[in-house]
Amino acid sequence: MSEGLNTTFRVLCDTENEAATRVLIPALDCRFPAIRDRALEALLRRRSLAGHREIVSRLHTFDDPWRERVAENRERMVPALREAVISADRQTCINGCRAAVWLRQYDLIPALLTGLEDPSNPNATDLSEALLDLAGLLCDELSSAADRGQRRDAHLVRRRMVGALEMSVGRFAKHRRREIIEAFLLLTYRDDAVLRQVLQDPYHPAFVVLVEMLSKIPHEAAMRLLLSFLDDPRAPSAALSIVAKRSDATFVKYFLRKIGREPAAAVARNLKRIEAVAWVREAATLDLCDDQEQYAATRLAMVSGIPRAHAFSLVEYLLLHGKPGGRRAAAEALDQFRGADANLLALQALDDRDPEVQAKILVQLRGRGIPGALARLVEMIDSPHEVVRIAARKSLAEFSFSRYLASFDLLDEEVRVSTGDLVKKVDPQTAPLLRAELGSLVRSRRLRGLAVAQALDLTADMEDAVVPLLSDEDHLVRAQAATALARCPSETAREALAGALSDRSPVVQEAARTSLRLHQAAAVATPSPETPEDSRRAVP
Repeated sequence: MSEGLNTTFRVLCDTENEAATRVLIPALDCRFPAIRDRALEALLRRRSLAGHREIVSRLHTFDDPWRERVAENRERMVPALREAVISADRQTCINGCRAAVWLRQYDLIPALLTGLEDPSNPNATDLSEALLDLAGLLCDELSSAADRGQRRDAHLVRRRMVGALEMSVGRFAKHRRREIIEAFLLLTYRDDAVLRQVLQDPYHPAFVVLVEMLSKIPHEAAMRLLLSFLDDPRAPSAALSIVAKRSDATFVKYFLRKIGREPAAAVARNLKRIEAVAWVREAATLDLCDDQEQYAATRLAMVSGIPRAHAFSLVEYLLLHGKPGGRRAAAEALDQFRGADANLLALQALDDRDPEVQAKILVQLRGRGIPGALARLVEMIDSPHEVVRIAARKSLAEFSFSRYLASFDLLDEEVRVSTGDLVKKVDPQTAPLLRAELGSLVRSRRLRGLAVAQALDLTADMEDAVVPLLSDEDHLVRAQAATALARCPSETAREALAGALSDRSPVVQEAARTSLRLHQAAAVATPSPETPEDSRRAVP
């Protein structure tokens, strides 16, 4: 481009004479692209409303490079765009609305509201779309602003926009524009005075529409607003009612995430005010929830004020058909239900493939008074899963070695054996405690320890603690030790018993002799696998 033409466009751009605008506008249609480009650039840089109006009227014909140039000068275009959005000319209004969204000109929201509140405006549909698009874009900026400065700017814009929307909501009786209510709900705050005024007054002109919108708007911002009332100590009943009735899958997921594994105190109090939840017995909704959400659904059922029958239905469904997290929560919650149905459900849950579920049910069995519960608990002690074994032992805590030892002298022989079998399975401390008893300095405790070892059939396991007792200072202890070693078929035990045959006490000698005979009898009853002749020669 020649220097003369450059100078001409520079003068046309910088001069304050409005005649320059009238020269530049026709240049937009010049057949030479370079001149067209320079004309557009000059019109954008000039602070001429007439020139900007012309640009807005042509926006629908611009290609991408020209649209980028308009975007670079967006702030200068605001007055022309403000006029465009309230223009009666349809194409101009459409261009203004689209540019407002495309350029994210939130300051145009008051102008959009002005146009929408005019009942005779033929472009209401375009204005509504632009308003909701801008509200949605601002919501996205609020949630995705990266740094503190960006968030602060977005919140400043939000406060200005909410102020404009508040006034328009106050005039709802005149314009009846639902889109204004929807945009207001996307941007407003839980503590907004106008919002609370409408929610607390069923006779407010906007009440019905606002409640309907809160019940349906799929945007995340509206869901967050609604759920934020759960944190409010003075939450309006209307808001809690909407929370309870809304059953779209996305909202249900947000609701359950809000509750989490354990709802906050304020949330729990508000949940208690909810006496019905629309989706609580809908299998399809529960199936869409993940582990954590199903867990939260169980907490909701137990914390809220819904009927117990509904709560039990949810617990039952999740316990039988839920994901692992849901089944675990349901198993835990089942402890708060009694009766035949709950007992039957507990027995079914014992066969769950998740050991955590089995463990949570096991600790409930004895309290339910279910026939055969004790046998089932004993059986579960041998589970391959540690968490199940721990739960079974916890449920059988009274079968501890300490309690068994304390009452041992009062039990008859049959009960000693039967109860001892349980104690061995239940209390992992049985062996070390019995070993301590055998090594006690108190004679009576050593005697009782030997009797317990025989009742529990643990003499062979305690051999290294029993054999030394053949040298005890008390002959009764030595005799009892010799008797106990009858159940130890090892070579060490036989040698120890043979040595006891020369004990200074006849009682000990007799006990040792008897035990040795029992060893020989056992050897005859169970021949050695090597040669039957060897076992026959061992018989006296």
